[in-house]
Amino acid sequence: MRTPDIATRRVLGACAALVVGALTLTACGGDASATGEDGKNGKGSARNSSADIVISAKDGSTGASINATGVKVGDGRLTDVRMTVAGSGQAVPGTISADGHSWKPKQQLERGTKYRIAATAKDGEGRTAAANSIFTTVSSSNSFIGTYTPDNGTTVGAGMPVSFTFDKSITDRKAVQSHIAVSSSSGQQVVGHWFGDRRLDFRPQEYWKAGSRVTMKIDLDGVQGASGVYGVQKKTVTFTVGRSQVSTVDVNTQTMTVVRDGRTVKTLPISAGSPQHTTYNGQMVISEKFVQTRMNGSTVGFGGEYDISDVPHAMRLTSSGTFIHGNYWYNKGNPPFGREGTSHGCVGLADVQGAQGDTTAKWFYDNSLVGDVVVVKNSPDKTVAPDNGLNGWNLSWSDWTAGSAA
Repeated sequence: MRTPDIATRRVLGACAALVVGALTLTACGGDASATGEDGKNGKGSARNSSADIVISAKDGSTGASINATGVKVGDGRLTDVRMTVAGSGQAVPGTISADGHSWKPKQQLERGTKYRIAATAKDGEGRTAAANSIFTTVSSSNSFIGTYTPDNGTTVGAGMPVSFTFDKSITDRKAVQSHIAVSSSSGQQVVGHWFGDRRLDFRPQEYWKAGSRVTMKIDLDGVQGASGVYGVQKKTVTFTVGRSQVSTVDVNTQTMTVVRDGRTVKTLPISAGSPQHTTYNGQMVISEKFVQTRMNGSTVGFGGEYDISDVPHAMRLTSSGTFIHGNYWYNKGNPPFGREGTSHGCVGLADVQGAQGDTTAKWFYDNSLVGDVVVVKNSPDKTVAPDNGLNGWNLSWSDWTAGSAA
């Protein structure tokens, strides 16, 4: 065989280089998910499977929802989904739906946390597809949460408003309010009212109807409340209104009349505020109940005038420190209850130390719900501010609706 000349060898060498180059290009340009074992950007793209996996949080994304993150598949069924905290590898439990078309975590995700999801699915012919995503949920600095009352499943008094307190200032109040819907089985119209930029309360024109069921639908996930700040909550809360109880304190007579469902059930002697420390007038809602609690005057602007570690049967009426509570120290040098106001603004009822025994205060405590109304009248003091506690009933309906952003 004739040995190729130099020119021929050069041509063959060039051809060989082209062939190697072509092979190299083919290897670099191939589809990473062609085997059905990998898929990026939240979507499986295996050529051999028609199962189309979509992870709601795209690969590399930030600001993912802590509520709505999950996996879905079209033209197939999920066979395995594994979610972990990136870095630690801690597993995040979740559930594949009965039809195999979706998966979601069992619990709300944490804010500002990086997660990884790896999902596999099969199409109708048993061919496998896969998808992966590493993403970070919305951070605390870029999100807001509203703490609310009442809690889900509770039974409350007829005066209980729905009250939200947000952990960040809300500038787009309309957007936030329009994504919280409060309705009652009684058919009463319910309207929201803003107290500043962090508090939003809802109530009907009159007290809730006894026995009604109130539903609060919170759909704030992804709602922009301020520049660069988004909501993260999505849930439905229901509570029940019990019997209607309104108790009226008359400072002139130092008595309290308890009316339940329109019928007077008891009149109790009380001790309201002294002439130096008067009790607010107005409609006040019981917001908390404590069998015993500490009351320290220095926490509400009274210096060291009192510090009682075991005040019995205490029920909060204002956030500034007004309570209706048992009083076991009153009879030390004071006339009987019902004769004179001696408190620092609270409403006192006869009681004994230790919150034991059959006392006036215990009866009222046992027969009161969070959400019951206590009305104070004939006090020389002013009417309580509507945002001092859950006391928006002191606004007229026109003033209340004027504070709505929706």
